[in-house]
This record gives sequence, structure tokens and C-alpha cells, in this order.
Amino acid sequence: MQEEVRGPWRRLRTQVKYENPWIRVREDQVLRPDRQAGIYGVVEVKSVATGVVPIDADRSTYLVGQYRYPLDAYSWEIPEGGGAPGIDPRLAAARELREETGLVAESWDFLGQVHLSNSITDEIGFVYVARDLKVGGASEPEGTEELEIRRLPFEEALAMALDGRITDSLSVLGLLLAERWLRGERFSPK
Repeated sequence: MQEEVRGPWRRLRTQVKYENPWIRVREDQVLRPDRQAGIYGVVEVKSVATGVVPIDADRSTYLVGQYRYPLDAYSWEIPEGGGAPGIDPRLAAARELREETGLVAESWDFLGQVHLSNSITDEIGFVYVARDLKVGGASEPEGTEELEIRRLPFEEALAMALDGRITDSLSVLGLLLAERWLRGERFSPK
């Protein structure tokens, strides 16, 4: 590999250290902005994160609770998951909404595009509001999921994001963006 300039960084070499169907971990030999030699580890995510804030007619929303293995903790989240790169992320969001809650939505609004942990990963996320909800069947969690679905007033879910009961970054961002959306303020993607 040729030396590559990346902003104030110079990547001298790169090597894949680990790979599975979901992620690739690479280690780059670099010259840092201060021109000192160093290494940088990057987790490359092979899917696109999608999250959806479902809001029904009485301004209630739905959260999904599940145990998160890396954290060794239970987590309340908006319905979320991954989609294939190059495919409309709203389709992945609709799939996750149906699989995790059994709901389908007639109306969708884009809330924003986010980077979920940009100091160690290239993971990108897309967040939506889903409206005009109806039951589309029973939830169909994946084999890695044991889910609890909770319907609650949107304001209560927002309070959970603000007081630390919800810590998942896509969920916190989604709920904050949805609160602005409910007030009539729209996110302006670049």
C-alpha cells in the first residue's frame, strides 16, 4: 500500500487483524498530526445502522428492551438494527420495526444521519420517525435477541434518554431528534 494522507494524518501501512461477517478490525501504522509514529485501530462495520422512533396517534412510542452481551447489561432502545450497504436504510428500519415490535408504518420521516463512535469505528446510522402505525403480526426476534416491548408516552422515553436510563447512542440521538421533529423543527442533512 502506498502512503496515504488522511487529513493531518499519514497512513503508512494497514493490516487486517480480525474479520467476521459483521466487522473487520484493522491496525494502521501512522504518522500522527504531531509527526510522531503511532498506530490506530479501526473497526470497520459491514452494515449500516438504522433506528426508528415509532410514534402513534396519541404520541406514544415503543422501546425494545434486551440484554446487550458486550455491556453485560440490560438496555432499553428504539427499534434498531443493521442493513446492507447500498440498500435504502429506511427499508432496513421498516424491517427492524416489524421484526422487533410487530408494527408496520404507513408514513416515514428521515431524522438524520449520524456517526456512532467516530474515534474507533466508521459505523454510520440513519434515524427515522415512523407514523400511522398498525400491527403487522407478531414480533420475530433474531436468535440473538430476547426482547421486551414497552409502549409509553414519548415524553417518558425522552426523559429516559436525558436522565441516563437509555444509554444506547442511536436511541438517545433518535429520541432527541424526534423531539425536535415533534416541535416542527427539521434536521437539515448536508
